[in-house]
Amino acid sequence: MTDYLTWLTVLLGAALLFVGLFRRLGLGATLGYIVGGIVVGPSVLNLSGDAEAINRVSEIGIALLLFIVGLELQPSRLWRMKRDIFGLGLAQLLASGALLAVLVKLVLGLGWGPAIAIGLALGLSSTAQVLPMLRSTGELNSPHGERAFSILLLQDLALIPLITLIAALSVAGDPSTPSGLAMTGMTIGAVVGLVLAGRFIVAPLFALIGRLGERELFIVAGLTVVVGAAALMHALHLSVALGAFVAGVMLAESPYRHELESDIEPFRSILLGLFFMSVGMLLDLRAIAGEPFLVIGLALAVIILKAAALYPIARLFGSRPGRSATLSLLLSQAGEFGFVLFASAAVGGLITRDQASLLGAVVTASMVATPFLMRFIGWLQANQPEKHVDLPGPEFSPETNAIVVGYGRFGQTVAQMLMAKRVPVTLIDINPEQIERAGQFDTKVYYGDGTRIDLLRTAGAEEAEGIFFCIDDAELGPEQLRPIVEAFPKARIMVRTFDRRQMLALKGLGIAWIQREVFDSAVVMGCQALSALGIAAREVDRVEQEYRSRDRERLKAQHASGDLRSGLERSFAHAPLED
Repeated sequence: MTDYLTWLTVLLGAALLFVGLFRRLGLGATLGYIVGGIVVGPSVLNLSGDAEAINRVSEIGIALLLFIVGLELQPSRLWRMKRDIFGLGLAQLLASGALLAVLVKLVLGLGWGPAIAIGLALGLSSTAQVLPMLRSTGELNSPHGERAFSILLLQDLALIPLITLIAALSVAGDPSTPSGLAMTGMTIGAVVGLVLAGRFIVAPLFALIGRLGERELFIVAGLTVVVGAAALMHALHLSVALGAFVAGVMLAESPYRHELESDIEPFRSILLGLFFMSVGMLLDLRAIAGEPFLVIGLALAVIILKAAALYPIARLFGSRPGRSATLSLLLSQAGEFGFVLFASAAVGGLITRDQASLLGAVVTASMVATPFLMRFIGWLQANQPEKHVDLPGPEFSPETNAIVVGYGRFGQTVAQMLMAKRVPVTLIDINPEQIERAGQFDTKVYYGDGTRIDLLRTAGAEEAEGIFFCIDDAELGPEQLRPIVEAFPKARIMVRTFDRRQMLALKGLGIAWIQREVFDSAVVMGCQALSALGIAAREVDRVEQEYRSRDRERLKAQHASGDLRSGLERSFAHAPLED
């Protein structure tokens, strides 16, 4: 017990020191954890105990991460992503695997079968590294983040056939490992079992715990679900992370998902940090010291080939050049599942133990390079040539779910409410002073005329789910908005209007929502005025609802006839025609 407490103290102390230092240097927590693991691991100070045991335990951190991601993905949204998962994700893995297979054959001298297996293993990226980066920047729910997640999810699914492929090629396979057909059947059965358990056991269980109101039980139940799903998949020689992800998706529409996410997040952070430390501890520095140029050269080759394979595929699937480059570099590292596959390949005689150590060092080196690559992308975007009155346009704006056009009083409220729920937003305004003023509050607003289709397309409108026109322009009419509605059918378009005349002019265009700019604030003040004059609260509510109802009826009549005086009998006797 004393030894374990000592090892845990050393690990947590090293994490505190190195993560704090690397965050201070702007290099991210992941690199801090890996370097901390290297320092306390057997290759340097040897203060950390059994690295492989720590790695096995801390893999629960990956399961918790995928569980939390699953909580944020309703089944309907997951179905919407099927093209990116099975199209973009599969194309990336096959293209990267083919290029890396050639590299492995040339460098390690393997036959084509083992080279293809190892190339596909190197084609997997690091879910444990990429997803926290996307969550921390708020990009996970953006189209760019969804594409990255789709590729990672396909790679996680591909782990099963890759294990099967290695087992089939092995000259000394593990007899306890099921056949490929058996593993496929067990995967389908396990996923179906998790779905049924989620619906008929887990959901009623959380409903019961919710009625009891005991937060501790929520934490215990959440951890039980994740660990139980992971244990089931592990017992069947399947992907632990996939089981946790399915469990999360099954609870994505539960009313308790936000509480579950907040309760499990601290455990996820600690265990995922320990996982990265174990990666550093397992790194064989002697393999690097023996052939440093080979390790570094192979790591660079992996990064370059994976980025080169993904970039044209991302462009083919509709990503803009800047976002395609970012996605390619974000997923250019090799991933943690490579350690599992290389170990299986070594046991099966496809590669030697020394080659497995070499490949493990290459994986770790490529993961270490990722924070630097992200800093390079940030620098590249920040130093793009500025256009239009020396202000940057949206050419390299983040690919987001929402575009807000106009960042004045009205647009600020809309945008900030979206940001409050961590919805990524691209902000566009044509007023240089407004852009500079927003920049003083660390808010990035891009310069441009948001009613131009070409500029909206540059800002990512073809992938956006919502375009919100918050500009103060009483002349904004059908001639500007009709082409936008037709050009971007995927987006829900909402418009701020000056008065009911402008509102009526836009009816019938297919706009999802039209809001008169002072209507609701005037109604609120009218209610406050009634209250100040002693009218009972119940009567104030009745008057408000009646006023809103009659106003809707007036608008219908006016839209049908095209005459502003139509429906006047539906208004209060003293109500003005204009608001």
